[in-house]
Amino acid sequence: MKEYTTEQIRNIALVGHNGSGKTTFVERLLFNNKVTTRLGSVQNGTAAMDFEEEEINRHSSISTAIAPIEWHGTKINFLDTPGYMDFIGEVNAALTVSDGALVFVEAVAGVEVGTEVVWHAAGERKLPRMIVINKMDRENVRVTRVMESIEQNLDGRFINVQLPIGEGPTFKGVVDLIQMEARLGANGDKATIPAEMVDAAEEARQQLIEAAAEGDDALIEKFFADEPLTSEEIITGLKAGMIQGAVVPILYCAPEPNIAVNPLLELCVALMPAPNERGEFAALNEKDEPVSYPVSDDSPLAAFIFKTREDNYGKTSYIRVFGGVLNSDSRVWAARLGQEVRVGGLQVVCGKEQHPIGKLHAGDIGAVIKLGDAGTNDTLCTASNKVVKLPPIKQPHPIVSVAVQPVSQSDVAKLTQTLTRLVAEDPTLSWHTETATHETILSGMGTTHLDIAVKKAISKFGTHFTTSIPKIPYRETITKTAEAEYTHKKQTGGAGQYGRVFLRVESIDDNLGFEFGEEIFGGAISAPFIAATEKGCRQAAESGVLAGYPMVGVRAIVFDGKMHPVDSKEIAFQIAGREGFKKAVMNAGPVLLEPIYIVTVTVPADYMGDIMGDMNSRRAKVLGMDQEGTKSVVRAEVPLAEMQTYAQDLRSMTQGRGVFSMEFSGYGRVPPHLQNELVAKLRAEQEEEK
Repeated sequence: MKEYTTEQIRNIALVGHNGSGKTTFVERLLFNNKVTTRLGSVQNGTAAMDFEEEEINRHSSISTAIAPIEWHGTKINFLDTPGYMDFIGEVNAALTVSDGALVFVEAVAGVEVGTEVVWHAAGERKLPRMIVINKMDRENVRVTRVMESIEQNLDGRFINVQLPIGEGPTFKGVVDLIQMEARLGANGDKATIPAEMVDAAEEARQQLIEAAAEGDDALIEKFFADEPLTSEEIITGLKAGMIQGAVVPILYCAPEPNIAVNPLLELCVALMPAPNERGEFAALNEKDEPVSYPVSDDSPLAAFIFKTREDNYGKTSYIRVFGGVLNSDSRVWAARLGQEVRVGGLQVVCGKEQHPIGKLHAGDIGAVIKLGDAGTNDTLCTASNKVVKLPPIKQPHPIVSVAVQPVSQSDVAKLTQTLTRLVAEDPTLSWHTETATHETILSGMGTTHLDIAVKKAISKFGTHFTTSIPKIPYRETITKTAEAEYTHKKQTGGAGQYGRVFLRVESIDDNLGFEFGEEIFGGAISAPFIAATEKGCRQAAESGVLAGYPMVGVRAIVFDGKMHPVDSKEIAFQIAGREGFKKAVMNAGPVLLEPIYIVTVTVPADYMGDIMGDMNSRRAKVLGMDQEGTKSVVRAEVPLAEMQTYAQDLRSMTQGRGVFSMEFSGYGRVPPHLQNELVAKLRAEQEEEK
């Protein structure tokens, strides 16, 4: 593939609900433009865009794939994203490096929950958007119904740039309202507008001209002067309006029978902005101060890694060049790492196929194999100008977690590396070791997301592990001040052990964890024995006194004690400190703390009653309720113990139309009426494990 300059490039993300036909659309483009020799099929597992093993098995996209299409001197980088919301991270990455979005709406189903999520994600990034009403050839298609669905569920000013000729099995083309001609059949042949559609086309064109004129001051003057706008002026005004977010064109398509595909492609070139037409890109300099540069070869090099793909042969880094020119076989500066990395051969990727290229101009997208330690969200600059850092991709917090257990000893050795590589490939995954429960926790955006991560660990990295519902990482604390005395005395025939301590425990802020202090006067206990006492207290605090969980919000103070000139040893004061701490804590009103999360649930208004009833059953504290269009939004504080199956439960309650997010808030006290039963249960579980 030849090199393309900035103004010849279009970067377009294809987004929409699962099953809306994004991948089928791309497969049709690849075949029509002779990039592939056969028409790929999602259902048959032959799609060039769905090349991962799990994508083939599931007949569904799970990661973003890139399809560069050359069209009359323009290169269009289509980023085909997953439609299943567990993989929203892939969508966010694609939108971050795109200059426009095609939002696919299935012609029968209309706007679905995934459509709304990606619509808002594109809007937050101020991307120009066009809606593609796809699969127009399906049975039961009603254009008026799908348009009503769009108007009711999405925000924006929607303008037809095309009118469909027929619907369902009778769909045979579109009326191009810019050129005022029909485009029929597989090749988009130009024809006269059907007589029965002339009046509707004239009316729709007038609305189109009005929307286009509003995008440009010169055009609006011409419009009010009743001067006709040329086709070129309509395109200019529409593009300006799209960049401003003031207008959203609507297009129609049926990729399987190849109807209206080429006209849609032409409008992508005409209406979607080139990378340099959306204004300057924002970055940070070496002092983390905001700076901005034009998207131009003359700007400082700023190449952003937006996606990493790991396999047995290493990693592939997907890169969007925002400024400057990235050359093959060059050395660049990785801003986050603070070091040079070597760029080997640059590649233009199409699915899993890779084609070498000498350089990538500003605005273009490509890939590099084995880019050292640089990873997703890193910015590559020139070694002489180490000042440009692009902001990381904004991703949601994980909402579902599992505990992972290696199957064999060899898997234990590989577990850390495998989890790290999975997270490097997909930043919406995260993992950590929970010290309170001694479990390795893998978190993601849904059960399917985690299921696929586990299968990737096996197929890509040869690491086998099982999963289970994680234990809740409780904490323990106290509610009042208390004192205790403990004497450790042991005589075994030789030198004995003796240590006596007087301890006081005080309640402090839970966020301060555990603190230790001493108020010894007159040398009742020497410094080494005070340190040993502290060690014993910390040991006791790590395992708690109620149910074996770490203690927080506690200050222990040793204020008196007694030594023996011969038998006192550090181990004696360590034991005395540990047991004395436990004794004091039991007198200080110990309580269990549980993790609390801020949960935001968005559902159609019809389900509000069910959601509120369910929240009450989960011990939720409702913080607020809002109405956003046809959706109701509930914010609540909910204990983690009540949220572990919420992803499945919400999907069941709302027929898949509800979404939620959750973010850690802090720890709260377990209600007294639940604590005794919970402590007994936790102790029993620990005894079983022993």
